[in-house]
Parts: sequence; C-alpha cells; structure tokens
Amino acid sequence: MFDLKKYRKKSPWILHYNAGSCNGCDIEILAALSPKYDLERFGVINTGNPKQSDIFLVTGPVTYRTRERLVELYTQMPEPKVVIAVGSCACTGCVFRDMYNVEVGIDRYIPVDVYVPGCASSPELIIDGVVKGLEILEHKSKEMEKPFKLFKAATIDDGIVNRRHSALKVGEDDAKD
Repeated sequence: MFDLKKYRKKSPWILHYNAGSCNGCDIEILAALSPKYDLERFGVINTGNPKQSDIFLVTGPVTYRTRERLVELYTQMPEPKVVIAVGSCACTGCVFRDMYNVEVGIDRYIPVDVYVPGCASSPELIIDGVVKGLEILEHKSKEMEKPFKLFKAATIDDGIVNRRHSALKVGEDDAKD
C-alpha cells in the first residue's frame, strides 16, 4: 500500500495566495522557485488546488474583499497544514495598517505558523521560512498520529454527553484537572 505520509515532508505542495499585496513579495516567491534559488530542491511544488496543498503561503495585508476567500482556502486544506506569512504586510499590515479597506495581518483570521519578515522578503528568507514550515509540518503529522485514550468518565451537560474533557493523548499527564 502506498503510504502518503512518508512522502509528505519530501514533497510538500504549496498554495500561494495574494491577500492584497503590492506584488513585491509575490515576485520574490517566484524568484525563490526559479532555478537560481531552486526551492524545488526540497521537493516543493507550487499548486493551485487547496485540497492538495500542505503549506499555505500568504502575502499582503488582508483586505475586506479577500478575507472571506482567505479563510475559505484555509478551511479547504487538509490537516496537517502549515501557514507561512510572507512579508511585513502579511505579518502586521505594515504601512497599510488601519487604512479604510485593509485589516491587520493574516493572523487575525487564520493561525500562522511561520512569519517571514521583510518588505519585500528576500528569496533566502522565504526558503528559510519554508524549511521551518517543513519541520512544523512533520511535527504536526506526528502529533496527529498519536492515539487517544479515554481516562475519565463522560460528563452530561444539559442532557448532552460531553467526552471532550475525558480524552487525553497517550503519554500526556492525566493528573491535570
């Protein structure tokens, strides 16, 4: 049987999304994918399908027109996934912060795992961010594979059985609570 998890770190697929940037960071991302910097040596493939992506590479501050699409793309990606904010605009909103049609950084709407600073970020920083994202992706994959074990009895709240607090991961300290 073909094991997809084994090859996920070796060939992550990246979804690149511009949430309203000036295209400075987008040009640097394309330069990082070019033969000069060769991001593909890590097995990275730039794809346009969120359902096949492992890493979400976002540039630019979130505008009112792009925030719903940003969240929708994030929710369509399968778990585990890593979000990388590229550039000062994606991290904090930068000079566009508090403008009438611009929100702050993307971490207000989706969880960010790696921040790549710079205006515009250099290809070397983008490559470093993707490599850091690969480490986080591997860690998240291992966390998902840990089995759950029920230690406590389920509680009943308003007639609804709640098992959320009774599940602990194996190896986790059950003395909490």
